[in-house]
Amino acid sequence: MANSINDFSPLEQHLLNDFQRDMPLSATPFADMARQLGVSEDDVMRSVKSLQEKGAISRVGPVFRPNRIGVSTLAAMSVAAKDLECVARIVSAFAEVNHNYEREHEYNLWFVVTASSEEHLDYVLHEIEQHTEYPLMSLPMLDDYFIDLGFTLKHAAETGSYNR
Repeated sequence: MANSINDFSPLEQHLLNDFQRDMPLSATPFADMARQLGVSEDDVMRSVKSLQEKGAISRVGPVFRPNRIGVSTLAAMSVAAKDLECVARIVSAFAEVNHNYEREHEYNLWFVVTASSEEHLDYVLHEIEQHTEYPLMSLPMLDDYFIDLGFTLKHAAETGSYNR
Protein backbone atom coordinates (compact mmCIF):
# COMPACT_ATOMS: atom_id res chain seq x y z
CA MET A 1 0.00 0.00 0.00
CA ALA A 2 1.16 3.55 -0.72
CA ASN A 3 2.62 5.44 2.21
CA SER A 4 2.30 9.00 0.96
CA ILE A 5 -0.17 11.13 -0.97
CA ASN A 6 2.68 11.63 -3.45
CA ASP A 7 2.41 7.94 -4.40
CA PHE A 8 -0.87 8.75 -6.17
CA SER A 9 -1.48 10.53 -9.46
CA PRO A 10 -3.31 13.85 -9.27
CA LEU A 11 -6.48 12.16 -10.57
CA GLU A 12 -6.19 9.41 -7.96
CA GLN A 13 -5.72 12.08 -5.30
CA HIS A 14 -8.92 13.82 -6.40
CA LEU A 15 -10.86 10.56 -6.46
CA LEU A 16 -9.66 9.69 -2.94
CA ASN A 17 -10.39 13.13 -1.57
CA ASP A 18 -13.39 14.46 -3.46
CA PHE A 19 -15.64 11.42 -3.48
CA GLN A 20 -15.34 10.03 0.04
CA ARG A 21 -18.74 11.59 0.57
CA ASP A 22 -21.34 12.76 -1.88
CA MET A 23 -20.51 10.33 -4.66
CA PRO A 24 -23.02 10.94 -7.45
CA LEU A 25 -26.18 8.92 -6.87
CA SER A 26 -27.09 8.08 -10.43
CA ALA A 27 -27.09 5.29 -12.96
CA THR A 28 -23.72 6.56 -14.23
CA PRO A 29 -21.72 7.70 -11.17
CA PHE A 30 -18.29 7.24 -12.79
CA ALA A 31 -19.32 9.27 -15.84
CA ASP A 32 -20.67 11.97 -13.50
CA MET A 33 -17.38 11.99 -11.55
CA ALA A 34 -15.46 12.25 -14.83
CA ARG A 35 -17.55 15.27 -15.90
CA GLN A 36 -16.91 16.97 -12.55
CA LEU A 37 -13.17 16.37 -12.89
CA GLY A 38 -12.91 17.18 -16.60
CA VAL A 39 -11.59 13.75 -17.60
CA SER A 40 -13.01 10.74 -19.38
CA GLU A 41 -15.00 7.97 -17.70
CA ASP A 42 -12.24 5.57 -18.83
CA ASP A 43 -9.70 7.73 -16.95
CA VAL A 44 -11.81 7.45 -13.79
CA MET A 45 -12.26 3.69 -14.19
CA ARG A 46 -8.51 3.14 -14.76
CA SER A 47 -7.70 5.25 -11.71
CA VAL A 48 -10.20 3.39 -9.51
CA LYS A 49 -8.66 0.10 -10.64
CA SER A 50 -5.18 1.44 -9.88
CA LEU A 51 -6.28 2.53 -6.40
CA GLN A 52 -7.65 -0.96 -5.76
CA GLU A 53 -4.42 -2.57 -7.00
CA LYS A 54 -2.40 -0.28 -4.70
CA GLY A 55 -4.59 -1.30 -1.77
CA ALA A 56 -5.80 2.27 -1.20
CA ILE A 57 -9.44 1.25 -1.62
CA SER A 58 -11.12 -2.12 -1.41
CA ARG A 59 -14.50 -1.29 -2.85
CA VAL A 60 -16.64 1.55 -4.17
CA GLY A 61 -20.21 1.54 -2.97
CA PRO A 62 -22.73 3.01 -0.62
CA VAL A 63 -22.54 2.82 3.15
CA PHE A 64 -25.88 2.49 4.87
CA ARG A 65 -26.53 3.10 8.52
CA PRO A 66 -26.59 -0.27 10.28
CA ASN A 67 -29.91 -2.12 10.28
CA ARG A 68 -31.70 0.49 8.13
CA ILE A 69 -31.73 -1.93 5.22
CA GLY A 70 -31.66 -5.52 6.41
CA VAL A 71 -29.79 -6.60 9.54
CA SER A 72 -26.15 -6.87 10.51
CA THR A 73 -23.84 -7.99 13.25
CA LEU A 74 -20.21 -7.75 14.21
CA ALA A 75 -18.76 -11.22 14.66
CA ALA A 76 -15.55 -12.44 16.25
CA MET A 77 -13.69 -15.73 16.18
CA SER A 78 -10.77 -17.14 18.12
CA VAL A 79 -8.70 -18.79 15.39
CA ALA A 80 -5.42 -20.66 15.72
CA ALA A 81 -2.60 -18.60 14.19
CA LYS A 82 -1.78 -21.39 11.73
CA ASP A 83 -5.38 -21.32 10.41
CA LEU A 84 -5.99 -17.57 10.42
CA GLU A 85 -5.26 -16.81 6.76
CA CYS A 86 -7.31 -19.77 5.52
CA VAL A 87 -10.25 -18.99 7.82
CA ALA A 88 -10.18 -15.31 6.81
CA ARG A 89 -10.35 -16.34 3.13
CA ILE A 90 -13.35 -18.59 3.85
CA VAL A 91 -15.11 -15.82 5.78
CA SER A 92 -14.42 -13.27 3.02
CA ALA A 93 -15.90 -15.61 0.41
CA PHE A 94 -19.38 -15.05 1.85
CA ALA A 95 -21.14 -12.24 -0.05
CA GLU A 96 -22.74 -11.13 3.22
CA VAL A 97 -19.35 -10.32 4.79
CA ASN A 98 -18.31 -6.70 4.25
CA HIS A 99 -14.74 -7.02 5.49
CA ASN A 100 -12.69 -8.85 8.07
CA TYR A 101 -9.61 -7.94 10.04
CA GLU A 102 -7.15 -9.43 12.46
CA ARG A 103 -6.86 -8.13 16.01
CA GLU A 104 -4.33 -8.84 18.73
CA HIS A 105 -6.69 -10.55 21.15
CA GLU A 106 -7.95 -14.02 22.01
CA TYR A 107 -10.70 -13.24 19.49
CA ASN A 108 -8.34 -12.45 16.64
CA LEU A 109 -10.62 -12.44 13.56
CA TRP A 110 -13.42 -9.87 13.40
CA PHE A 111 -15.91 -9.25 10.59
CA VAL A 112 -19.25 -7.63 9.79
CA VAL A 113 -22.08 -9.69 8.32
CA THR A 114 -25.17 -8.15 6.69
CA ALA A 115 -28.28 -9.95 5.52
CA SER A 116 -31.80 -9.24 4.33
CA SER A 117 -33.43 -10.73 7.44
CA GLU A 118 -32.64 -12.06 10.89
CA GLU A 119 -33.26 -15.60 9.60
CA HIS A 120 -30.80 -15.18 6.75
CA LEU A 121 -28.23 -13.64 9.10
CA ASP A 122 -28.53 -16.64 11.44
CA TYR A 123 -28.15 -18.98 8.47
CA VAL A 124 -24.98 -17.21 7.26
CA LEU A 125 -23.43 -17.23 10.74
CA HIS A 126 -24.16 -20.95 11.01
CA GLU A 127 -22.67 -21.59 7.56
CA ILE A 128 -19.51 -19.66 8.47
CA GLU A 129 -19.10 -21.82 11.56
CA GLN A 130 -19.64 -24.98 9.53
CA HIS A 131 -17.19 -24.01 6.77
CA THR A 132 -14.45 -22.75 9.09
CA GLU A 133 -14.95 -25.34 11.85
CA TYR A 134 -14.59 -22.53 14.40
CA PRO A 135 -17.35 -21.15 16.64
CA LEU A 136 -18.10 -17.46 16.36
CA MET A 137 -19.44 -14.84 18.69
CA SER A 138 -22.14 -12.55 17.30
CA LEU A 139 -22.12 -9.02 18.70
CA PRO A 140 -25.19 -7.22 17.34
CA MET A 141 -25.27 -3.47 17.72
CA LEU A 142 -27.34 -2.22 20.65
CA ASP A 143 -26.79 1.53 20.19
CA ASP A 144 -25.44 3.26 17.11
CA TYR A 145 -22.98 6.13 16.99
CA PHE A 146 -22.13 7.76 13.70
CA ILE A 147 -18.43 8.38 13.25
CA ASP A 148 -17.43 10.13 10.04
CA LEU A 149 -14.30 8.31 8.91
CA GLY A 150 -13.63 10.64 6.01
CA PHE A 151 -10.43 12.62 5.91
CA THR A 152 -9.13 15.45 3.76
CA LEU A 153 -6.05 14.81 1.68
CA LYS A 154 -3.70 17.56 0.54
CA HIS A 155 -3.44 17.05 -3.15
CA ALA A 156 -2.46 18.52 -6.48
CA ALA A 157 -5.59 20.68 -6.70
CA GLU A 158 -4.15 22.87 -3.95
CA THR A 159 -1.12 23.62 -6.09
CA GLY A 160 -3.07 24.07 -9.28
CA SER A 161 -1.35 21.16 -11.05
CA TYR A 162 -3.58 18.47 -12.38
CA ASN A 163 -3.10 16.05 -15.25
CA ARG A 164 -6.19 16.11 -17.43
